[in-house]
Amino acid sequence: MHKINLRSDIPYIILVLFAAFCIFITGTDSGRAVAASAAKRDLPIYCVQTDEKVLSISFDAAWGNEDTHQLIEIMDRYGIKATFFVVGDWARKYPESVKELFDAGHEIMSHSDKHKHMTQLSADEIAADIEACADSIEEVTDVRPTLFRPPYGEYDNKVVGTLRELGYHTIQWDVDSLDWKETGVQDVIDRVLSKAQAGSIVLFHNAAKYTPEALPTILETLLDEGYSFVPISQLIYTDNYKIDHTGRQIPLEK
Repeated sequence: MHKINLRSDIPYIILVLFAAFCIFITGTDSGRAVAASAAKRDLPIYCVQTDEKVLSISFDAAWGNEDTHQLIEIMDRYGIKATFFVVGDWARKYPESVKELFDAGHEIMSHSDKHKHMTQLSADEIAADIEACADSIEEVTDVRPTLFRPPYGEYDNKVVGTLRELGYHTIQWDVDSLDWKETGVQDVIDRVLSKAQAGSIVLFHNAAKYTPEALPTILETLLDEGYSFVPISQLIYTDNYKIDHTGRQIPLEK
């Protein structure tokens, strides 16, 4: 039998007492509520549950602008409208491209104002950043964004909750082209076509080296498979829905 030595066994005793406390508190109503609250994550929308063969193409625009016109021409060729998440700095630097995208029927949504790590900002700093980006977009399009994609894909409950209070849906993706890695045209094609499904949100980047060359094959293949394309605001549900643990938005029965 182990004989307790108060001097050497203090860490062990503390651990046992803490474990006993945890067992006690989680056995109470308040303890279960705290545990449930701590476990709950406020997720953005990664994709949508739907019986229709429909999906959305999206682009993040934060830096370069060399292929914007080419992307517009490609999507015009197939009659497809996409969603562009633009950084406020990008919108101010390339207002003519924002206007061209908008006039071509594509959605212009928020990707933050300065492309900062949003989880490192306070709620007030997040709100100020988002409003600055919205002001820059609205100045060109006369339309204020309602969707937000966090820079670097980083979010937490504070980010998602703050954006909701500002009237935004936070949007991620379930199909990542990884076009920014510049691993070649075929890699981008294969990656998207192997993962795209009904309700998917596909992520591309403006000014990615191989995207303009890969995009026609991707669009043609998905169209041949019976898919249609809509901007994200037309894909997602705006009310009467839940989001499961994977980020899939699911409509609720009315």
